[in-house]
Amino acid sequence: MEPTYDIAVLGSGFAGSLTAMIARRLGRSVVMLERGRHPRVVIGESSTPLSNLLLEELSDRYRLDEVRPLCKWGLWQQAHPEMACGLKRGFTFYHHRLDRPADPDPERRDQLLVAASPHDRIADTHWYRADFDQFLVQAAQRADVEYFDEVRLERFTDHDSHVVLEGTRQGQPLTIRARFVVDATGPRGFLHRALSLGELPLPGMPATQALYSHFTGVGRLSDAQPPADNPPYPPDDAAVHHIFPGGWIWVLQFSNGITSAGVAATDAVASQLGLAEGRPAWDRLIDRIPALLEQFAGSRPNLPFTHIPRLGFRSAVIAGRNWA
Repeated sequence: MEPTYDIAVLGSGFAGSLTAMIARRLGRSVVMLERGRHPRVVIGESSTPLSNLLLEELSDRYRLDEVRPLCKWGLWQQAHPEMACGLKRGFTFYHHRLDRPADPDPERRDQLLVAASPHDRIADTHWYRADFDQFLVQAAQRADVEYFDEVRLERFTDHDSHVVLEGTRQGQPLTIRARFVVDATGPRGFLHRALSLGELPLPGMPATQALYSHFTGVGRLSDAQPPADNPPYPPDDAAVHHIFPGGWIWVLQFSNGITSAGVAATDAVASQLGLAEGRPAWDRLIDRIPALLEQFAGSRPNLPFTHIPRLGFRSAVIAGRNWA
């Protein structure tokens, strides 16, 4: 008979790996199951002051010594300069009117720079998830978390004292028994589908779509449009937001020369922009914002464009007797 683990964690993004490591520190036997293989690219890349403070607190509380340096830019660069990340000194916002160049405005009423740290050493970071998630998976394995990748789960069966997960791994049958299951597979993930949990609207939030890729050869906006005064930080060293009616574009630059960029828009605007078309929609949108057209002039995508037809997600049920 297969062993019964205390906890099975589904998904090995940073949430899954951190949960697995914490459970091991608490003395639980843990198995972590991943559908794909590392390294792989996903979005959800830019940390915030609160998320880094929480990561710091978790690292200290559960003695996650390998994770602790990743809480701040300076410590990260000192401990792991080989692992790509981006410098995030704050939040940069530009407002645009599509098809119109920005009007000269010495008061900068269409710009907002929100500083989140006084200097680089204690700044936040953008997580290049291919490196970041792989590092955490390897740290979890060093903490004696059992790990299986390329797993396709098909069934979840509740046996009161434990659950049974059934599927395949690399074409071979796989059965996992666990007393508790944590699903970290993300929106509309395995348990959401297997248990038909349903979905609820997000009150007050519009339905939105997204289109994104990773790029090489992206310039810095400040090179094309040098600041006339002394900003609180270099505007590109931040989570950069380009706002337009009904949507916004993010630009996150990593230390390995890769830039994450994409657009989120309401359904109505996404339909007007034709986001479901992928790259042609992106090219048309960039053409309509002169500042970005210049910044992305020498760029090329190094991943296929991904369209997310429904960005927001809220599960109707989030926990049961032996799962969450």
